[in-house]
Amino acid sequence: MAKMWAGRTAGVTDSFADELNSSIGVDSRMYRQDITGSIAHAKMLKKQGIIDASDADAIIAGLSGILQDLESGALEIDMASEDIHMFVEEVLTERIGDAGKKLHTARSRNDQVALDVRLYLRDEIESVKGKLKELIQTVTDRAEEYADTIMPGYTHLQRAQPITFGHALMAYAMMFLRDIGRLSDCSERMNESPIGSCAFAGTTYPTDRFYEAELLGFSGPCLNSIDGVSDRDFILELLSDLSILSMHLSRFSEEVILWASWEFKFIELSDEYTTGSSIMPQKKNPDMAELCRGKAGRVYGDLMALLTTMKGLPLAYNKDMQEDKERIFDALDTVSLCLTVFTGMIGTLRALPDNMRRAASAGFINATDLADYLTGRGLPFRTAYKLSGEIVAYCIRESLTLETLPIDRYRQFSPVFDEAVYDAVNLENCVARRTSFGGTSPDSVRCQIAEVKRRLEA
Repeated sequence: MAKMWAGRTAGVTDSFADELNSSIGVDSRMYRQDITGSIAHAKMLKKQGIIDASDADAIIAGLSGILQDLESGALEIDMASEDIHMFVEEVLTERIGDAGKKLHTARSRNDQVALDVRLYLRDEIESVKGKLKELIQTVTDRAEEYADTIMPGYTHLQRAQPITFGHALMAYAMMFLRDIGRLSDCSERMNESPIGSCAFAGTTYPTDRFYEAELLGFSGPCLNSIDGVSDRDFILELLSDLSILSMHLSRFSEEVILWASWEFKFIELSDEYTTGSSIMPQKKNPDMAELCRGKAGRVYGDLMALLTTMKGLPLAYNKDMQEDKERIFDALDTVSLCLTVFTGMIGTLRALPDNMRRAASAGFINATDLADYLTGRGLPFRTAYKLSGEIVAYCIRESLTLETLPIDRYRQFSPVFDEAVYDAVNLENCVARRTSFGGTSPDSVRCQIAEVKRRLEA
């Protein structure tokens, strides 16, 4: 079958070339945006008198009918078509005759594709943001539930200082909140209309790009017609944002995997988000967390693939850029699924506070508080730090803890010690005293929760 672009060539290509050239298997999901953009274009052509009002009305009615039929299932997309843009135009021409052939006046597939992608991604960003908000709400709800639950905090994966489970959870809430901010920034920069750029040089027709941009909810048209069709930095920016979001999910997944292991046993995952072993009947594997961790590499790959595709392209449009949609669609699908699963996994996990408290009791994570106690008795911090380290070393040799070391032995290290040292190294007190802004005290954690909820509502 000859193509709609036949003319300079016969429009008949090798079957394998058709397969390589075809993108409808990827871009068919943009049918709604393609039709919406075409309706706006027809309205602009009518307003400017570029085509007859009767033809424009027929085009708009025809496009509306196609959209309705696609939504209802009365019309199926022909996967033998070259792309979604050609499919819609072919069906339109079949239904309304030659008037359908006027739709493509004053535009090119180059600016049409760029328009459809921006419209589609603008919608998808809002969807991802919605899923992120659900996850943040779930995380903050669990943080509120466990705002007083003491656990060991880690640096270098070594027990370091006492914190609360709620505090640890809120760290990820803050990361996800910034992910929403990045996506919003990306959407704002993306919100310029490329339609009317045509192939890349603009057009001789008296178009009104501002009117068409307004119809489609854009802040305005792209200022340079070459840039409008030849860059995909808005996709790269979104891929970068999705990669950072995937990294946050991956780090959280790693925590969940560790916390659920027998070595930690801080949490129990719901059966809905675990699997068993094919040979070891005792196993309860955190497969969903592992997959969310693993999918981050896939999203990174989508970003690197498109960066590599774009890095050597001269202006303006090149067919290489057809690769953009498969990469961004894959990343969006992957992140959206991971967010949905992750929200359910966090919402159904069961914390094991006794195990957390038991782990916090070991490892001398209150040693910094011991040093702070000594500085309160007049010792310089470095002197207090060294003395606290010596006491910890002694306790390790004698199988003691800072809580169980007798006061007379404390006083052998320094006469400044008194019974108040036991209050100083009590884990509940260690946590409660960390009232600095953003700290781990239960009151501070509740303030963080309240602020995150306020921002979500705003």
